[in-house]
Amino acid sequence: MYKVKVFVTLRESVLDPQGTAVKDSLHSLNYSEVSDVRIGKYMELSIEKSERPVEEVVKEMCERLLANVVIEDYRFEIEEAVAQ
Repeated sequence: MYKVKVFVTLRESVLDPQGTAVKDSLHSLNYSEVSDVRIGKYMELSIEKSERPVEEVVKEMCERLLANVVIEDYRFEIEEAVAQ
């Protein structure tokens, strides 16, 4: 069993109006230290071991469903789950 953490973010070249709105709100709350905000998605998946390498399976899932690869980048971290 694997625990996979998937992080999906807009590409740097894509405008992030939600991030801009959050940044502006933080500035209005006097958090002037914040220079930029980018909004993304975080997912945790539990994946059973199979014949295919887990990296291959996760990459395929990201490219087919979890991320819009035209405007989003993704990365993932894989941990082998400890049996309890």
